[in-house]
Amino acid sequence: MPAQIDKEIITSLSDTDHDITQIQNSFLSVVLTANIQLDAKFEKIDESYKDELVLFVGHKSGSNLIREYIFYQRGKTFKESQQKDATIESFIYNTIKPKSETNNRKHVHSLYENIHKFDTSACGTYISMREIEELIGNQTFVPQIIPIRFKVCIPLYDLLIFSSIPDNPNGLFGDLKIKFKINSHAFVSCQVNPIISTAKYYTMNIDELLCSSQQKLIDIDLMLRNWSLTFQYTKQFTQLGCTADLITGLYAELLTESRLRNLVCDIKLVTMSIKNYVITEVAAKMAGYKAIDA
Repeated sequence: MPAQIDKEIITSLSDTDHDITQIQNSFLSVVLTANIQLDAKFEKIDESYKDELVLFVGHKSGSNLIREYIFYQRGKTFKESQQKDATIESFIYNTIKPKSETNNRKHVHSLYENIHKFDTSACGTYISMREIEELIGNQTFVPQIIPIRFKVCIPLYDLLIFSSIPDNPNGLFGDLKIKFKINSHAFVSCQVNPIISTAKYYTMNIDELLCSSQQKLIDIDLMLRNWSLTFQYTKQFTQLGCTADLITGLYAELLTESRLRNLVCDIKLVTMSIKNYVITEVAAKMAGYKAIDA
């Protein structure tokens, strides 16, 4: 059954017939859907730029998703495993881990520089202005609500209680379960660098662009040539519920005297917040199962 906001989730990690030999390669897979509120409208975005302007919504790290947890072993509560502040625990633990361990797995860790590369390690989802426009539909008043869906992978090795197990790889856990709650304050967002997202869109759709109207190519060229460092949108992660400077308008303005066009970028304070969410899937992906001889 789907788990809604602030509800406990229980899932099995192992059973009595197997031991686990690769806990460092095991993880929880969580799929969630959420309704995001926007307190501003993204207006005056030219048709040519709706696919290129992109927002990212998700988590800095998959393990930040868990607010608190406790384990059950063979039907009994493992009290020593209880952690009431798992988000801070995972943050501290991840700061001492090398980046090579956090940026090479899918949906696990969102390094800010990797977000702009559309790296598969990103722990969240990308939403273009065109998709936002379609999701908003006929909503005319703010706040406007858009639904999102994405997958989060939480390496068990990122939970402090499992951190020393790789040193003792043949661990017999028996019937082990985890019960946890979601941290609804761990969601973050950011504006993807428009130059990078535009270049990526151009590269991926070059054949289609060359066969279509030349106007979009002209508009893309105008943007790439006239983008200015004075366009000061927020260039960092922002926690959902807080305010950030986002690009809400991007269009070409005709200069009447010279007949040239000028690129105009509107930047406004926007608050993105999470209205509600539902966990639709939870699965434990355990690596290195080994059958126990009878």
